Amino acid sequence: MQVLQAGDYKYILLELENEEVSAAAKQAGFESKLRENDRNIQLDLTALDRQNPLLLFDAADPANLGWFSRCQFYVDGRTGGVMQTPISVANKRDRSGRSQVYSVRVKINKELPATFRLPGRQPITEQVFYALFQNFLHALTRTGVAVCGNGLVQPLAGRTENYGPRN
Repeated sequence: MQVLQAGDYKYILLELENEEVSAAAKQAGFESKLRENDRNIQLDLTALDRQNPLLLFDAADPANLGWFSRCQFYVDGRTGGVMQTPISVANKRDRSGRSQVYSVRVKINKELPATFRLPGRQPITEQVFYALFQNFLHALTRTGVAVCGNGLVQPLAGRTENYGPRN
Protein backbone atom coordinates (compact mmCIF):
# COMPACT_ATOMS: atom_id res chain seq x y z
CA MET A 1 0.00 0.00 0.00
CA GLN A 2 1.25 3.45 -0.90
CA VAL A 3 0.04 6.93 -0.03
CA LEU A 4 0.03 9.36 -2.95
CA GLN A 5 -0.05 13.16 -2.59
CA ALA A 6 -1.61 15.14 -5.46
CA GLY A 7 -1.73 18.78 -4.44
CA ASP A 8 -4.09 19.06 -1.47
CA TYR A 9 -5.41 15.52 -1.98
CA LYS A 10 -4.07 12.27 -0.54
CA TYR A 11 -4.84 8.86 -2.03
CA ILE A 12 -4.25 5.30 -0.94
CA LEU A 13 -2.92 3.08 -3.72
CA LEU A 14 -3.65 -0.59 -3.11
CA GLU A 15 -0.97 -2.87 -4.52
CA LEU A 16 -3.17 -5.84 -5.36
CA GLU A 17 -1.68 -8.98 -6.91
CA ASN A 18 -3.56 -10.19 -9.99
CA GLU A 19 -2.79 -13.81 -9.06
CA GLU A 20 -4.35 -13.36 -5.60
CA VAL A 21 -7.49 -11.79 -7.04
CA SER A 22 -7.83 -14.55 -9.65
CA ALA A 23 -7.18 -17.23 -7.02
CA ALA A 24 -9.93 -15.80 -4.79
CA ALA A 25 -12.35 -15.91 -7.73
CA LYS A 26 -11.38 -19.47 -8.60
CA GLN A 27 -11.71 -20.59 -4.97
CA ALA A 28 -15.25 -19.15 -4.88
CA GLY A 29 -16.18 -21.14 -8.00
CA PHE A 30 -15.78 -18.49 -10.70
CA GLU A 31 -13.89 -18.47 -13.95
CA SER A 32 -12.33 -15.03 -14.33
CA LYS A 33 -10.88 -12.85 -17.06
CA LEU A 34 -8.80 -10.05 -15.59
CA ARG A 35 -7.81 -6.69 -17.07
CA GLU A 36 -5.74 -4.19 -15.13
CA ASN A 37 -4.93 -0.53 -15.57
CA ASP A 38 -3.37 2.09 -13.29
CA ARG A 39 -6.49 2.86 -11.26
CA ASN A 40 -8.54 -0.35 -11.25
CA ILE A 41 -8.84 -4.04 -11.97
CA GLN A 42 -11.75 -5.31 -14.04
CA LEU A 43 -12.88 -8.92 -13.74
CA ASP A 44 -15.38 -10.76 -15.88
CA LEU A 45 -16.67 -13.50 -13.59
CA THR A 46 -18.63 -16.55 -14.73
CA ALA A 47 -19.94 -19.09 -12.24
CA LEU A 48 -18.95 -22.63 -13.14
CA ASP A 49 -21.23 -25.65 -12.65
CA ARG A 50 -24.10 -23.59 -11.27
CA GLN A 51 -27.77 -24.61 -11.56
CA ASN A 52 -29.27 -21.34 -10.25
CA PRO A 53 -28.56 -17.68 -11.11
CA LEU A 54 -26.10 -15.68 -9.05
CA LEU A 55 -27.77 -14.30 -5.93
CA LEU A 56 -27.96 -10.67 -7.00
CA PHE A 57 -31.53 -9.79 -6.01
CA ASP A 58 -33.92 -6.84 -5.87
CA ALA A 59 -33.98 -5.48 -2.30
CA ALA A 60 -37.32 -3.70 -2.84
CA ASP A 61 -39.27 -6.85 -3.73
CA PRO A 62 -41.17 -8.13 -0.65
CA ALA A 63 -40.71 -11.69 -1.91
CA ASN A 64 -36.96 -11.32 -1.26
CA LEU A 65 -37.31 -10.36 2.41
CA GLY A 66 -35.60 -13.56 3.60
CA TRP A 67 -32.52 -12.86 1.46
CA PHE A 68 -32.45 -9.21 2.43
CA SER A 69 -32.43 -10.00 6.16
CA ARG A 70 -29.24 -12.09 5.90
CA CYS A 71 -27.53 -9.95 3.27
CA GLN A 72 -24.03 -8.58 3.94
CA PHE A 73 -23.46 -6.52 0.76
CA TYR A 74 -25.65 -3.90 -0.93
CA VAL A 75 -25.25 -2.58 -4.47
CA ASP A 76 -26.38 0.89 -5.49
CA GLY A 77 -28.54 0.05 -8.52
CA ARG A 78 -27.83 3.39 -10.20
CA THR A 79 -24.04 3.37 -10.07
CA GLY A 80 -23.20 -0.30 -9.48
CA GLY A 81 -21.06 0.54 -6.45
CA VAL A 82 -21.00 -2.02 -3.66
CA MET A 83 -21.68 0.23 -0.69
CA GLN A 84 -18.74 0.99 1.62
CA THR A 85 -16.27 -1.04 -0.47
CA PRO A 86 -13.90 -0.27 -3.37
CA ILE A 87 -15.89 -2.71 -5.57
CA SER A 88 -18.39 -1.99 -8.37
CA VAL A 89 -20.65 -4.52 -10.11
CA ALA A 90 -22.29 -4.55 -13.54
CA ASN A 91 -24.39 -7.07 -15.43
CA LYS A 92 -22.88 -8.92 -18.35
CA ARG A 93 -25.18 -9.10 -21.33
CA ASP A 94 -25.62 -11.65 -24.11
CA ARG A 95 -25.92 -10.71 -27.77
CA SER A 96 -29.65 -10.02 -27.51
CA GLY A 97 -29.09 -7.57 -24.63
CA ARG A 98 -30.42 -9.74 -21.79
CA SER A 99 -28.46 -10.08 -18.56
CA GLN A 100 -26.48 -13.29 -18.21
CA VAL A 101 -27.62 -14.91 -14.95
CA TYR A 102 -24.32 -16.74 -14.29
CA SER A 103 -21.96 -13.82 -15.01
CA VAL A 104 -21.11 -10.38 -13.65
CA ARG A 105 -18.45 -7.77 -14.27
CA VAL A 106 -16.60 -6.55 -11.17
CA LYS A 107 -14.37 -3.48 -10.99
CA ILE A 108 -11.95 -3.04 -8.09
CA ASN A 109 -10.70 0.50 -7.48
CA LYS A 110 -7.04 0.53 -6.49
CA GLU A 111 -6.88 4.31 -5.94
CA LEU A 112 -8.95 5.46 -2.95
CA PRO A 113 -9.19 8.67 -0.92
CA ALA A 114 -7.00 8.59 2.20
CA THR A 115 -10.16 9.01 4.29
CA PHE A 116 -11.72 5.79 2.89
CA ARG A 117 -12.89 3.41 5.62
CA LEU A 118 -14.73 0.11 5.59
CA PRO A 119 -17.75 -0.45 7.86
CA GLY A 120 -16.73 -0.13 11.50
CA ARG A 121 -14.21 2.57 10.49
CA GLN A 122 -11.64 -0.10 9.61
CA PRO A 123 -8.86 1.21 7.35
CA ILE A 124 -8.26 -0.75 4.17
CA THR A 125 -5.12 -2.76 3.44
CA GLU A 126 -4.40 -5.39 0.82
CA GLN A 127 -5.00 -8.25 3.29
CA VAL A 128 -8.29 -6.75 4.45
CA PHE A 129 -9.34 -6.28 0.82
CA TYR A 130 -8.64 -9.92 -0.10
CA ALA A 131 -10.84 -11.10 2.81
CA LEU A 132 -13.57 -8.62 1.81
CA PHE A 133 -13.42 -9.73 -1.83
CA GLN A 134 -13.61 -13.41 -0.86
CA ASN A 135 -16.68 -12.65 1.30
CA PHE A 136 -18.30 -10.74 -1.56
CA LEU A 137 -17.81 -13.61 -4.01
CA HIS A 138 -19.24 -16.11 -1.53
CA ALA A 139 -22.22 -13.79 -1.00
CA LEU A 140 -22.89 -13.83 -4.76
CA THR A 141 -23.13 -17.63 -4.69
CA ARG A 142 -24.49 -18.43 -1.21
CA THR A 143 -26.17 -15.71 0.87
CA GLY A 144 -27.12 -13.00 -1.62
CA VAL A 145 -26.23 -9.44 -2.59
CA ALA A 146 -29.04 -6.84 -2.56
CA VAL A 147 -29.55 -4.38 -5.41
CA CYS A 148 -30.98 -1.15 -3.97
CA GLY A 149 -32.75 1.02 -6.53
CA ASN A 150 -33.31 0.86 -10.27
CA GLY A 151 -30.82 1.77 -12.91
CA LEU A 152 -27.58 0.28 -14.17
CA VAL A 153 -27.56 -3.03 -12.27
CA GLN A 154 -30.44 -5.45 -12.74
CA PRO A 155 -31.20 -8.31 -10.33
CA LEU A 156 -30.40 -11.84 -11.48
CA ALA A 157 -32.23 -13.89 -8.84
CA GLY A 158 -35.72 -13.90 -7.38
CA ARG A 159 -38.60 -12.30 -9.22
CA THR A 160 -36.88 -10.11 -11.81
CA GLU A 161 -39.89 -9.19 -13.98
CA ASN A 162 -41.58 -5.87 -13.42
CA TYR A 163 -45.25 -6.17 -12.47
CA GLY A 164 -46.67 -2.70 -12.92
CA PRO A 165 -45.79 0.44 -10.94
CA ARG A 166 -44.00 0.15 -7.61
CA ASN A 167 -45.39 1.69 -4.44
